Amino acid sequence: MLELNYWFFVLLLNFLGLLLALNFILFKPLIKLFTERENSIKGSLEAAGEMNQRKEDALAAMNRELKEAVGKSNEIFETSRKEGLQRQKEILEGASKQAHDFIVKAKAELKTDAENARQKLRADVEKFSDEIVKKLVGA
Repeated sequence: MLELNYWFFVLLLNFLGLLLALNFILFKPLIKLFTERENSIKGSLEAAGEMNQRKEDALAAMNRELKEAVGKSNEIFETSRKEGLQRQKEILEGASKQAHDFIVKAKAELKTDAENARQKLRADVEKFSDEIVKKLVGA
């Protein structure tokens, strides 16, 4: 059976005193340390979430700017291509006109030279025919 003598009360007081001392020396500082650690972890997680959100926003802005830059470069490329094609067309038309003018001029010169050559040949033919007639008549 349980005996309730003065040692029981001494041990009970000792236990309660030790529990009270441990509460102030050990338990409250540990609870405070755990609470601070939990708050620090929560703050770090919130900061990481904010940084992740800023990263996502920056990435979305960068992708948007990249799309705009690609669109502008495509516009510039198309404009340059159209200008190049127009310039090429103008150069080809100019070259074609020059070639046509050169051919017309060459044909005219050739026609003039051919006419001059015919006239010279006619004159030579008449001269030779006169000489042949003189030789035949004089022979």
